[in-house]
Amino acid sequence: MVRTPLTPEERERGEQLGRLLRAARGERSMTEVAAVAGVSAETLRKIETGRAPTPAFFTVAALAGALGLSMDDLVGRCEPAAAA
Repeated sequence: MVRTPLTPEERERGEQLGRLLRAARGERSMTEVAAVAGVSAETLRKIETGRAPTPAFFTVAALAGALGLSMDDLVGRCEPAAAA
């Protein structure tokens, strides 16, 4: 199966999500937050660096819960600049 290339807006949204998660993680280690969320540290690293710009919903929900973020807030803050 061939995956459709991501649009610039999808890439921007993924990068914004990564920045938000990294900021929310603060001084906590990637390993600690990933363990609480039930995902691998490598998955969290890829999301934070924008290498995984479209993570699964349940992965984002688990990370949001581990970081004390609301999904509504994440959605609102990950709007592409053109849409805001």
